[in-house]
Amino acid sequence: MNDFLPISKEDVKERGWEQLDFIIITGDAYVDHPSFGAAVIGRVLESRGYKAGILAQPDWRNVKAFKALGRPRLGFLITSGSIDSMVNHYTAARKKRKNDSYSPGGRDGCRPDRAVIVYSQRAREAYSRVPIILGGIEASLRRLAHYDYWSDKIRRSILLDSRADLIVYGMGESQIAEIAQALDAGTPVGDLTNIIGTVYKTADAGLLPEHVLLPGYDEILESKKKFARSFMTQYRNMDSINGRILVEPYQDYYVVQNPPAAPLPQPELDAVYELPFMRTYHQSYEEFGGIPAITEVKFSLISNRGCFGGCSFCALTFHQGRVIQSRSHQSLITEAEKITLEPDFKGYIHDVGGPTANFQNVACEKQVKYGVCSDRQCLYPDACKNLKIDHNDYLQLMRKIREIPNIKKVFIRSGIRFDYLIYDHNDEFFKELCEYHVSGQLKVAPEHVSDEVLRKMGKPSRQVYEKFARKFYKINEELGLKQFLVPYLMSSHPGSRLKDAVELAEYLRDKGYVPEQVQDFYPTPGTLSACMYHTELDPRTMEKVYVPKDPHEKAMQRALIQYRNPKNYDLVFEALTLSKRTDLIGFDSKCLIRPRRPGKTQDNKRDNKGSYFKNGPGKRKGKRTGR
Repeated sequence: MNDFLPISKEDVKERGWEQLDFIIITGDAYVDHPSFGAAVIGRVLESRGYKAGILAQPDWRNVKAFKALGRPRLGFLITSGSIDSMVNHYTAARKKRKNDSYSPGGRDGCRPDRAVIVYSQRAREAYSRVPIILGGIEASLRRLAHYDYWSDKIRRSILLDSRADLIVYGMGESQIAEIAQALDAGTPVGDLTNIIGTVYKTADAGLLPEHVLLPGYDEILESKKKFARSFMTQYRNMDSINGRILVEPYQDYYVVQNPPAAPLPQPELDAVYELPFMRTYHQSYEEFGGIPAITEVKFSLISNRGCFGGCSFCALTFHQGRVIQSRSHQSLITEAEKITLEPDFKGYIHDVGGPTANFQNVACEKQVKYGVCSDRQCLYPDACKNLKIDHNDYLQLMRKIREIPNIKKVFIRSGIRFDYLIYDHNDEFFKELCEYHVSGQLKVAPEHVSDEVLRKMGKPSRQVYEKFARKFYKINEELGLKQFLVPYLMSSHPGSRLKDAVELAEYLRDKGYVPEQVQDFYPTPGTLSACMYHTELDPRTMEKVYVPKDPHEKAMQRALIQYRNPKNYDLVFEALTLSKRTDLIGFDSKCLIRPRRPGKTQDNKRDNKGSYFKNGPGKRKGKRTGR
């Protein structure tokens, strides 16, 4: 049956079923597309003969809502959705967001804070003896004790707070298939202790095989150094080949993390994306205006998973891992051909990529046999001598997709890792990227220009980005194209002082770039940067790190990046004064702002004769999209 998965008892009956095997509870609206984890897991279970239904955005205030599909035979599978519910609800300044792209009509309030915990507790109230398995980004990144930015505390493993039985971390297809088979065979959920890519709790750690004992929860509450060391132990055990069992003690339980699941072989990865997705949101949302989140992904292709980039502020290492998994060309071509048959397709493929678009192959041959290196990065601080830098496979793929009938243009909107690209001595892909796959602006992520900040970010030096930018503009000039780079910039990352923000402002002045949006650093679970933020230590070296936490200082750092905005004058003036850079206040071409009017207070407005902000509006503007 080529249809949506059941969302009501009526749907279940129409399929001739008496009871569902699994009920997937999700904080997102139901979008049956391979970009949405709940849909993927549902289709994987369906392909293996299990009856799966979707309970999307149930009313968490009413336990009856969790009985809407009846009692599942084998278990509840619970996810907050595509984004951590706290990130979904709050900005980096902890202010409430006004909309939710994953909800009907984009309205907010359709899911609770800490959705995984709330949903799990309600499901337990509804059917107390049904196994509860957590998955998705929120559960995956909170599987062990973690720093929680919103409460500014170390929280316990989400397994304990949710009263669930098991956590599936990572992408989850292989784990959920094994769990389903075991439950269907009558194995109690409490006996599922040897499935890779899962986390469980036990009262007795005496019979565990060889493992690493992490500092206990009470210990890391008392010592930030122990928290930092615990984080790095976890970070170094995120590989399926050399990762070890990790055990975190609590007063009454031990939380046990099994090693990560192995990446899916290409035929299995292809099979996931070739499942019979409807590729859109459920028709019941039409009256609300649909689900906004489908817009960016409906005509896009996911070509790869994983990332060996190693950015400190990114949680991919803890979720998808550092090993690249790529789909076959034929699988992607077949999906692209299906997209061209969509009635609203206009001829444009919006993206062919993944976490990092131009990472299409494993970083090196050593990874295949020995796993990822636990003590070094592939690209930071420089490219590893063993790194394979080759864009040929991606180039051939893009050429094939461009040739498909009814496709006018194929864009690349996933992040391009510019250092990996500039290290490639073959310019063929770079030239075709500029000629065929950029829509006037290419978004890249230097994030900052201060080498001190970049080191904390795990990003390449400023010189690497500048080399890339020069080459980008040279290639476009040769092609006769007028295209621009839109650099993503981040303020207030650990390690960033006011002087570093001033350095970035001077760089923007010299380049004539006016960012319309800036991303404030957001300490999210599972990131090395969040560990730095909480501990004020770099867990890689245990050296002290300056962390801007005061909201006013953070506002000044952000204002410096947007120093041309009249509303930011007072903050910029104060920041330049505090950093002893009043040489940048004046009428010289190198100054950022002009002095205050004598005898008057700054009104933050331009007068009829000109601006208080030097150099006027820049010619190139770019928007910072959400990370």
